Amino acid sequence: MSDRKLFIDGAFVPSSTGDSFANINPTTGAVIGQVEEAKAGDVDRAVQAARAALEGPWGTMPQAQRLELLAAAADGIRRRFDDFLAAEIEDTGKPVSWASKIDIPRGAANLQLFADLTRNIANESYISDTPDGGKAINYALRQPLGVVGVICPWNLPLLLMTWKVGPALAAGNTVVVKPSEETPSTATLLGEVMQEIGMPKGVYNVVHGFGPGSAGQALVQHPDVAAITFTGESATGQRIMADAAPTLKPLSFELGGKNPAIIFADADFDAAVAGTIKSVFSNCGQVCLCSERVYVERPIFDRFVSALKAGAEQLKYGDPNDPETGMGPLISAQHRDKVLSYYELAREEGATIVTGGGVPNLEPKYAKGSWVEPTILTGLSDEARCVREEIFGPVCHVAPFDREEEVIDRANDTEYGLCAAVWTSDLQRGHRMAAAIDCGLVWLNSWFLRDLRTPFGGTGASGIGREGGIHSVNFYSELKNVCVKL
Repeated sequence: MSDRKLFIDGAFVPSSTGDSFANINPTTGAVIGQVEEAKAGDVDRAVQAARAALEGPWGTMPQAQRLELLAAAADGIRRRFDDFLAAEIEDTGKPVSWASKIDIPRGAANLQLFADLTRNIANESYISDTPDGGKAINYALRQPLGVVGVICPWNLPLLLMTWKVGPALAAGNTVVVKPSEETPSTATLLGEVMQEIGMPKGVYNVVHGFGPGSAGQALVQHPDVAAITFTGESATGQRIMADAAPTLKPLSFELGGKNPAIIFADADFDAAVAGTIKSVFSNCGQVCLCSERVYVERPIFDRFVSALKAGAEQLKYGDPNDPETGMGPLISAQHRDKVLSYYELAREEGATIVTGGGVPNLEPKYAKGSWVEPTILTGLSDEARCVREEIFGPVCHVAPFDREEEVIDRANDTEYGLCAAVWTSDLQRGHRMAAAIDCGLVWLNSWFLRDLRTPFGGTGASGIGREGGIHSVNFYSELKNVCVKL
C-alpha cells in the first residue's frame, strides 16, 4: 500500500478535509493505496504558495539558475528511473516494454528540452525611423504569466505532465498540477525530486482530486491562476472553457481524436502493417494519436485485414513487468465498460468482428482487472457511431477506398483533427495527402516519431493552440514591447 499526499509549498501534506479516495491497479483491480483529495481550500493554499514563490526566490532568480534547476529535475527523474517506472506501471498497468522506452525517458526529456531551448531564445528588436528624422528602437521582453494550472490525463501521466510543467517553469511561471485521479503517483514522486534538488518552495505543487466539485474545478475557477493547460477529453475541455470564461484565462488544450490511417497499395506492405498495429494497439489504444479509422486501398484490402488480424492476435497480455507483454489493461473498470459498450454497439450497427470484441481469458489473478481484447471491425458505414465517436481503446474500423480524393474526403469527415498516418511509396502523393488532411500532425510512412521542437496540437474538437518547442514557451509567457526614442 502506498498512499499519495498533496504536495504544497515544498511539503507533503494531507487534505484539509480528511477526504481521500482509492488508487486502484487496473491490472488486478486491487486497491494499492489511498490518495488525499484536495478541495477548494487546499487548492487555494497551493495557489498562494505558488504566488509567493513568484514574488520571492523563483521570481527573482536569474534565468540561468532557474534552468539549471529544471535540468536537475530531469536528472532526478533519470536517477530514480526505476521508482518512476514502477509507479507508472502500478497506476496504469501499461507494459514495461512501453513505459520504460516512452513514458519515463520522455518525462525527463521534456524537462531537459525546455531547459536547453529557453537558454537560446532570441527576442525581437527593430530600429525604425521617427517622424522628426530620428531613430527608435523597439525590443521585446518575455515575462511569465504567473501561476499556471496544469490538468493532466491518465494515459501518459508523467510524459504529458512534464510536457506542460517543463515549458511553464522554463518561462518563469510556477505551477499547480492536478493529475488524473486514476494516476496520482508520478506527479507526487516528482515532488520528492523537487525537494531533493532544492527547488524553491511553492514552485511545483500537486493537488489530487476529481473535476467538478473537486480540485480540478477549483483550480480552473481560481482568480489567481493565470492560465490553464489541459490534455484530455473534448467534453471536459468544453467544461473547463465554461468555468474559465469569467476570469478570461488563456487556455491550451490537447483534446480527443478519431484519427485516420491511410494505406495505399504501393506502400511497403510489411512496414504499413507493423506501423498500423502500433498506431491502433499501443498502450491498449489509449493514446490520443492512435488510429481508430483505417482506410486501405481496395487492391490490398483483404490481404491487409488478414495481416492486421494476425498481428493483433499475436499480442501478448498479462504481467506488465514481463518484457514480452505487449498489451496492458484499460485504465479502469469504468473505461473498460465504456469500450465494451462500443464493441456491443458495433455488433448492433452490423459490423463484422474480424478479431476480438470481448474480454480475454486470463489467469484468475487478473480476473478483476480492466482487460479487453484488441479488436478489428469492418463493414460499417462512415456514418456509424463506432466510426465517428472516439472509443479510446484497442480497436479500429478498417474500410476500403478506391481514389485519393475519396479517401481525403472521408478522412476529413470528422469533428476531430489531431493526426493522421499515410503509408505510400509515392513521395508526391504523400506531400499532397499531408497538405490536404485537416489535422495538426501527419506522419508519412511512420507513426509516433516526435521531434519535441515541432508544433503539436489539433484542429476542431481536437484542441486549441500548439505545444512543443518555442510554441510552448510562447503560450507560457507574455511578450512586452519596449519602445525607446534614440
